[in-house]
Amino acid sequence: MISHPEKLLFPADDISKGELAAYYESVAPALLPHMRGRPVTMERFPAGIDAKGFMQKDVSKGAPAFLARVEVPKKDGSTHYPLIDDLQALLWLANQNCITAHVWTSRMPNLDAPDLCLFDLDPSRDDHAELVRAALAVRALLAELGLESHVKTSGSKGYHIAVALDGANSTGEVWQFAHAVGALLVKRHPELFTQEFLKSERGTRILIDTGRNGYGATFAAAYTVRARAGAPISAPCSWQELERGAAAPQSFTLRTMRARLDSVGDLWSPLLSGGHALSGAQATLLTLLTPEEIDQALAASTRRPAPRKRARREPG
Repeated sequence: MISHPEKLLFPADDISKGELAAYYESVAPALLPHMRGRPVTMERFPAGIDAKGFMQKDVSKGAPAFLARVEVPKKDGSTHYPLIDDLQALLWLANQNCITAHVWTSRMPNLDAPDLCLFDLDPSRDDHAELVRAALAVRALLAELGLESHVKTSGSKGYHIAVALDGANSTGEVWQFAHAVGALLVKRHPELFTQEFLKSERGTRILIDTGRNGYGATFAAAYTVRARAGAPISAPCSWQELERGAAAPQSFTLRTMRARLDSVGDLWSPLLSGGHALSGAQATLLTLLTPEEIDQALAASTRRPAPRKRARREPG
């Protein structure tokens, strides 16, 4: 049961909470297999997207008994993440005014064995041709390493590129691999890619964000709605659509996605049927990068702003 289905979550587009819930129900057969077993962080907008939303990880209080959850240790305690494994849980999510579901790259029962490696392209400027060029460069390098990749729109500014894994590697190993892929992309295309965390250091380059592969890190789930005007979807697309300019980051919306699924099906379904081993790709990467290059990339991706100095108070 959806409470207050008339509440407008996207006022400019006249999209209500009821319509959001109806969307999630309509795409559940495609969405749930990609989300099942993954801890979820909810991006909630109780007053709609024109007001500030918030992120929620813990559902240890107030959640219904039917909602599956997983307890994940953290410093000074633990977090009880929701698991969206069925339609009832998915509709509960919508009823919480959760517009976007952010998920881990691993699933229960082994959260330290990712079944996805995820690359997030975050552009510094609005240049679609350049963004497509970057996505195709990622695909080409992964193919060179013997890995098939799949792409989806972020529903925001960029693209997410995923490789299905066999679950034999730890989160740390997958993160190191993804980071090295990013370093090699920067080495080969320094005018196009960066791993600089600081926006002030990126210039016009595209951030190849590999931090989505860290333990507890998340990415917008396939088929989730984004909290932007028009209710764009983070939608799987084909490489051919990307190449011919038919799949921009916000091309697909809450009101067009069901018809698209009826037409093309779940383009990310291959990610559900087994994944790659990383050992061969890891070995190849080590021949293409020096330890110094990997260290330099690590320094760039972990750089943080200097803490602000407090103004000195004069004695009075």
